[in-house]
Amino acid sequence: MPEYKKVGYLTTSFKMFHLKDTSRREFHYHYHDFHKILILLGGDVTYCIEGRTYQLAPGDIVLVNAGEVHKPEIHSDLPYERIILYVSPDFLTEYAGEDCDLSFCFKQAYREQAHILRLQDSKGGRLGASIRALDVSLNDDDYAAALHHRLLFLEFMIQLNRAALHHHIEFVGDSASNEKILSILTYLNAHLTEDLSIDDLASRFYLSRSYLMHTFKEQTGYTIGGYLLTKRLFLAKELIAAGSMVGSIKQDAEGMAAAIALLAKNATSGAALMDGTDSYNVDGASAKIRIPYAVYTG
Repeated sequence: MPEYKKVGYLTTSFKMFHLKDTSRREFHYHYHDFHKILILLGGDVTYCIEGRTYQLAPGDIVLVNAGEVHKPEIHSDLPYERIILYVSPDFLTEYAGEDCDLSFCFKQAYREQAHILRLQDSKGGRLGASIRALDVSLNDDDYAAALHHRLLFLEFMIQLNRAALHHHIEFVGDSASNEKILSILTYLNAHLTEDLSIDDLASRFYLSRSYLMHTFKEQTGYTIGGYLLTKRLFLAKELIAAGSMVGSIKQDAEGMAAAIALLAKNATSGAALMDGTDSYNVDGASAKIRIPYAVYTG
């Protein structure tokens, strides 16, 4: 079963890169534990995020929330040039207040399911100026350069959120998506802690099992099982960080241990391997027992 690779590590509040690929390359689906902002400077690129595909234009700003699976697709030999910012969600929370939420643009992108922001004028006004100043600061080695860079990043985030709040920037919709698959993705993300099977999904969305599996892979780049595994791992990490997952891990481990012990007992006693597993969700075609994610009750 393919698993989506977590790419990049962030040990500071934010990190910035100015990258330019002069030769065409292939990118694979991946995700991050942090938010990502990409500003396209040049190239023939579409961006795929959670089943949605966006055709980019130079100057577009791509917002990818932590945990969202994504990749760019390069369509020609034009140089792919971009500015990339990795942003810690905790860093944005530090500056949240009654009249200030620097994560507003990410939340709005998620609500609108439109991950691309497009400047309404070619130079971008104050937001464009803040992007250029931030880019120049990458090569700054003068007095208090790190502090200056941090201040310019905060200025950029303020201008980005002001532009989104006052509609000075357009949230661009996707150019090609399968609405049925998008509905399935929404359902999966809303039910990650429940026992989900392909047969149940096919029945719920009135699709054949084979069509569901083929189309999901075609539209998202990975299997349903691989997607669920990635999302559940990310959710578990968030819950552990919040201190609310310890009991669930214990209960899931106990359930798995009980199932393994029962199978071992059947194997050594000569009984049928799956005897006594009626209370579990059993996949008889492949002799698998699924241990559902348990809601912590202890």
